[in-house]
Amino acid sequence: MIASLAHTIIAIIAALGYAGIAGLMALESACVPLPSEIIMPFAGYLVSTHHLTLIGVTLAGTIGSSLGSTAAYLAGATGGRRFINHYGRYILISQTELTRIEAAFARYGAITVLLGRLLPIVRTYISLPAGIARMNFWKFQLYTFAGSIPWCFALAYAGLRAGRAWNSSPLLQSTMHTLSLLTAAALLLLAAWYLSSRWRRWRAEASQSPRID
Repeated sequence: MIASLAHTIIAIIAALGYAGIAGLMALESACVPLPSEIIMPFAGYLVSTHHLTLIGVTLAGTIGSSLGSTAAYLAGATGGRRFINHYGRYILISQTELTRIEAAFARYGAITVLLGRLLPIVRTYISLPAGIARMNFWKFQLYTFAGSIPWCFALAYAGLRAGRAWNSSPLLQSTMHTLSLLTAAALLLLAAWYLSSRWRRWRAEASQSPRID
């Protein structure tokens, strides 16, 4: 599943270039669990082959992140917790997790959006509580854009450096292939554990919900 997802992401970026990067990052920031840790490094790899530029992929990723975050913000502002009640299971976020993010937002204020854009997983969902709290829209846009730039640049730059090393070292290619297989296996196990825990939690919540005859 992880390998299939990675191949799909890579194929989209290879075919569409900057537009593909922006579209995928928009989905990731709109609470769709697509890993930017695959999207941006591969975009950086294409920089090493001179198909794209580092500035271009960074801007494409940042613009996509801002567009997706805007969609999530508006969903939170208009739908509030009802959105999570109806669609949370499809984007793999629960009421408990939303409550934790909301608590951080309430404690640290708008700066949470800026910091949240720099954290894996949190960056995918931080826009929802910002919308629910009706954070100032333009401040939200500024913090989202500012927080997305270093994240996109760092991942793309890592892909660029890895691409240059990959092309110049057959030994590294062999080593990286082995590591990629081990990483894929680890991610698969992690995904299986995550989905299993979600299923158990959902069944527990369903069994505690009052039945209507």
